Amino acid sequence: MVATAGHVDHGKSTLVRALTGADPDRLAEEKRRGLTIELGYAWMDLPGAGEVAFVDVPGHERFVSTMLAGVGPVPVAVLVVAADDPWMPQTAEHLAVLDALGVRHGLLVVSRADLADPVPALARARDELARTGLAGVPHVVTRAGDEAGLGALRQEVGAALARVLSDVPSPDPGADVRLWVDRVFHVRGTGTVVTGTLPAGTVREGDELAGPGGPVRVRRVESLGRRRDAVSGVARVALALVDRSPGAVAALGRGDALLSPGAFLAVDQVDVEVSGPDLDALPERPLLHVGSAQLEVHARPLAPGLARLRLDRPLPLRVGDRAVLRSTGDRVVRGVRVLDPRPPSLRRRGAARARAVDLAGLDGSTAADLRVRGLARDADLRRAGLDPARAPAGSVRAGGWVLDPARATAALELASAALADPGAADGLAPAELAKAARLPDPALLEPVLRGPGGPPGARLEDGRWRTGTPGAPDVPADLAPALALLQDELAAGPFVAASADRLRELGLDARALARLDRAGALLHLGGGVVVRAGADAQALAVLGELDQPFPVTAARTALGTSRRVALALLAHLDKGGRTVRLADDTRRLRT
Repeated sequence: MVATAGHVDHGKSTLVRALTGADPDRLAEEKRRGLTIELGYAWMDLPGAGEVAFVDVPGHERFVSTMLAGVGPVPVAVLVVAADDPWMPQTAEHLAVLDALGVRHGLLVVSRADLADPVPALARARDELARTGLAGVPHVVTRAGDEAGLGALRQEVGAALARVLSDVPSPDPGADVRLWVDRVFHVRGTGTVVTGTLPAGTVREGDELAGPGGPVRVRRVESLGRRRDAVSGVARVALALVDRSPGAVAALGRGDALLSPGAFLAVDQVDVEVSGPDLDALPERPLLHVGSAQLEVHARPLAPGLARLRLDRPLPLRVGDRAVLRSTGDRVVRGVRVLDPRPPSLRRRGAARARAVDLAGLDGSTAADLRVRGLARDADLRRAGLDPARAPAGSVRAGGWVLDPARATAALELASAALADPGAADGLAPAELAKAARLPDPALLEPVLRGPGGPPGARLEDGRWRTGTPGAPDVPADLAPALALLQDELAAGPFVAASADRLRELGLDARALARLDRAGALLHLGGGVVVRAGADAQALAVLGELDQPFPVTAARTALGTSRRVALALLAHLDKGGRTVRLADDTRRLRT
C-alpha cells in the first residue's frame, strides 16, 4: 500500500494515473475542477513488488481531514513536490502528518522538471525531509510533459518504488483485524459495501467482525478489483456485509472500525506521548485523527510531551498506536503515541504528577506495563496490544491474572504477615487472605505463597490457608515409607496419579490419604485420585492459557493427563471456587 502526499496541483494524481493507467479522481466535481476532493484508489502489478495499491489523497488545505483518513493506516508514502513551485505550506503539513504517524518508508518525487530547474526544489525538499523519519529516502525527478516523459516516469518511479517496498517489513497475517472504514456505499444486488486499508491480519469470506452497532458477517471480499477468498494486510479491501444483529451494518460510517470480536478495548480516554512543536501550548480541544477517524478530544497536559486525552466517543486503541493531534485554528500538527489505553483515575491530589513519572517509564513492553500497573488480566493485556507471555521473569500467573514480580513480593509479605497474626491461628479463608494481601483473586494465593520465599508449610486445608510444618503425629510412622515411595512416583509430573491398585499395594486407604492431604504431603482429590501437593495451582496456570471457556477434552490435553485425573482436578477447582462450571459442561477460570 502506498499513499501520495503533497500540495494541491503538484502532480499526485498525474503520477498515479501514469503508473497505473487508472484515474483516481472518481467524482464528477473532481474531474470538472481538476482537483482531488475525496480519497482516490488505483492499483497495478509492479515488477519486483507484485500487486501495489495507491491511495491518492487531496492536497488542498480544506481537505486535510480527508487526507488523514486515507494516509493513516498506510506504511509507505510518495511525497510529490513540483519543480516550478516553492516549498508550500500544505506540503509541510502533509510531511508533518507522515512524520507524526511514524511513516518511515517512502519516495520523494520532484515533478514538472520540464517546466523549471528541479535542483532548488530537490534541495529544499531534502532539507525538510532530513528533520523527519523520512530522512534519506530515495528521490526521482520526473518530466511528464510528453509521452517520452511519461514513459520515463513510469520506469524510474516504478523501479524506485519497488526497491522501497522491498524494505518494508511484512505484517503478521495472524494478527487481530482492525479495519478503519473510509467509505460506505450501497451496490445493487450486493448490499452495503465498506472499504478500508487492512494493516495486518486476514479477512475471509464468512468471517464475523465486531462493529460499533454490533456484529456483522463478511459476505464477500474484494481487493484490487477482484473477488478473493481471503485477504491479508497490508491491503486495500472492499467488504460486502450483512447484519448479525439488527442495524449493525447501517450503523457503519467513515471513522468506524471493524474488529476481530473481543480482541480490542473500546476506550474513551488514553494517556499518550505527544511530539511536535509547542508542546507547552497544547490546545484544550484539539482534533484527534487515528485510522480514518476524526473526533474532538479534551487534552489534559500531565508534563511536557505527556497528556491524557478524553475522547468524545470510544475507539479501539492499543499501546503503540500512532495518531495526529491538530488544532482547528492553525496548521500545527502534533504526533501522538498511545502509552496506556486503560489509564487510572487522577482524582487524588498530586495524581497527575505521579502519573507523568509512571508514563515516562512506559516503553510499549509488557514488562514496563506490569511494572507500572502491578497486575493485569491476561485478556486485558492482549486487548491492549501487549503479549502476556512476555511478562518479566518472576511474574506470577493464576486465574487469568499476571502479577509483576514486585507486586507478587509485596503480596507475599502481606499474606505472610496476616497468617502469622495470632488471630489467624486457625488459618484464614481464601477471600479473607486475598483481601489482606491486596490480591483481586484468591487463585493468586497458591503461586504467591508456595513460590520462593513463601512461609513454611503454607497450604489450603479444610477451606482455610494455614502455615507451619504439619505435625509429625498426623503422619503415622508406619505410613512414612509408603509416602516416600508414592512421592517419588508422583515426582514424574504434576498431574501424574497413582492407580487404585498401587495405593492398595502401598497400604494407603481413604483415611490415610486424608491425613496425608491435611499434612500437606500430597493432594487427595477424592475417589482415590492422588497427585502431588500444589498440582491444583499448576493446573490453574495451564488452564489459564486456554481459550475461555474450555471443554474437559481441552483441559485433559493441556494437562497431559488422563480423563480420570482431569475430571478430579476440575471438580476440586470447582469446589474451591477457582473455576466455574457452565451449563454446557465447559468451564472458565473465575475472574
